[in-house]
Amino acid sequence: MSEQQEKTFRVGLVQMCTGRDVEQNLADAGALIREAAAKGAQYVQTPEITTLMEMERARLFAAIRPDQGNPAVAHFAALARELGIWLHVGSMAVLLGSGRIANRSFLFTPAGEIEARFDKIHMFDVELPGGETYRESRNYQSGDAAVLAELPWGMLGLTVCYDLRFPHLYRALAQAGADFLAIPSAFTRKTGEAHWHTLLRARAIENGCFVFAAAQAGRHESGRETYGHSLVVSPWGEILAEGDGIHPAVIVADVKCGEVAEARRRIPSLQHDRPFQVQRASAVRAKEAS
Repeated sequence: MSEQQEKTFRVGLVQMCTGRDVEQNLADAGALIREAAAKGAQYVQTPEITTLMEMERARLFAAIRPDQGNPAVAHFAALARELGIWLHVGSMAVLLGSGRIANRSFLFTPAGEIEARFDKIHMFDVELPGGETYRESRNYQSGDAAVLAELPWGMLGLTVCYDLRFPHLYRALAQAGADFLAIPSAFTRKTGEAHWHTLLRARAIENGCFVFAAAQAGRHESGRETYGHSLVVSPWGEILAEGDGIHPAVIVADVKCGEVAEARRRIPSLQHDRPFQVQRASAVRAKEAS
């Protein structure tokens, strides 16, 4: 077994119920991040929209800041440096020069440096049963690049929430070298109850990767209700740690890096990908008859 495969590290996932007060959210996130570090977590992930859960456009834009000089970014950088951890802020709203918003992840090194940024690629524009409607594209600008970041234990693929429903993104990350897939989220209760566990386990199994998914949970000040159930999933699809569906909390799990290679040895599907074309049967018949 290689040195990389023998490595083990502890993951901590922060489950939150983010509100409308950025300062309070920073304090809440900070306390939970400290708790995760105290439990031995070397990589700590917070959920999507860690710093603000706001549905009203005017209040949202009034509360957010650009990336550069952002007090929340400085706060998390200092916390990562103080605790000596890899801190992955699942996402926060960042004001862009275009006048729109990026739903942006930040990965901080133990020295407090920004190792990677990732802007959520897929916008959650849906109408759910019961009248629940979301139009992320109204305010947010979608990202256009998948991102890999190197941790001491392997390669991390960065994604956010609704990206989970686009399996080709995760295949591309795995083919590019990802060992771990980060999927910080704020799933609605309805969609979470139907699909959360199934989708996360599928992304882990089909790519032979660990999945780390910190989640928002409970009823928020904005009126939104999120599903919770933060998960750490093994490359074989086993749930190693799980949060509940209501409460802010910290969950931790020990990750044995060798399980990635073992899962891919047992089911080497990444090696079996082949290019193909999609053909309509009617077109094939017409060609054969000509």
